[in-house]
Amino acid sequence: MMRLLVTGLMMAGCGVTPAPSDAVLVSADEQSAVSSSLSGAQLLGSTLTTTGNLNLRTGPGTTYSIRTVMPLGAEVTVVDATPSNGFYNVKYNALVGWASGSYLVASAPSGGLTVARAAAVERAKSGVGYSYWWGHGKWTPWGLSDTGAGTCTGDCPNCTHGGSSGADCSGYVGKIWQVPSTNSDPRVDSHPYSTATFVGTNSQWSTVSRSALKAGDALVYNTNGAGHIFLYESGDGWGSMWAYEAKGCVAGIVHDLRTADSTFKAIARTGY
Repeated sequence: MMRLLVTGLMMAGCGVTPAPSDAVLVSADEQSAVSSSLSGAQLLGSTLTTTGNLNLRTGPGTTYSIRTVMPLGAEVTVVDATPSNGFYNVKYNALVGWASGSYLVASAPSGGLTVARAAAVERAKSGVGYSYWWGHGKWTPWGLSDTGAGTCTGDCPNCTHGGSSGADCSGYVGKIWQVPSTNSDPRVDSHPYSTATFVGTNSQWSTVSRSALKAGDALVYNTNGAGHIFLYESGDGWGSMWAYEAKGCVAGIVHDLRTADSTFKAIARTGY
């Protein structure tokens, strides 16, 4: 068993009560597997829960240094779908690191969502703050990358982009939905679909009623070569609703309240 002394840090303006200076978190013994051991690839953006106090390490193994100790019942977000050496690359609060699958289980999604829908919403959240990048789809899913959010100026499609991160509306939703299956990593630039494709019939998605939208569905239109798509989160499908979208060159990728006129149709990802 390993012990890590956690000292209290004053965080001005955050409303967080620091831990007592003598607080000790006891980490799990990563050499011993338990019956709840997690294995295999997990959905990028899905949530896992710790089954004991667990080390968050700088790499996939017990020889790597400990960033922090996560308490029993802590929730972490998967930032790389494939484990390495039995360890998962996860985000805990603001920290990204590696945690042993021997002390992780898949979390039950909240709000009645399926695991796939909950993971899609988490992937959408991870893109908020990045720039609008016409014809592209690429961002770091655990926070703004070292190269920044990117910049967009002008009127698209004749706009100018700076940096190597961002997405346009269809590039963003394609990454969120992971369509096709090879388009699963937000860190890899890919833009396989346009709004014209999303409007059309496809085995990857189908039309659904705007009156029965669920979190993770999308609304799309394409008329005379112009179109837009965004991810629905909650609210009235015919009125005010919360959405995740690559809104445009000035706004970038946002989470905001919006309406959609009757030109938009609702679509759902197959299997969700």
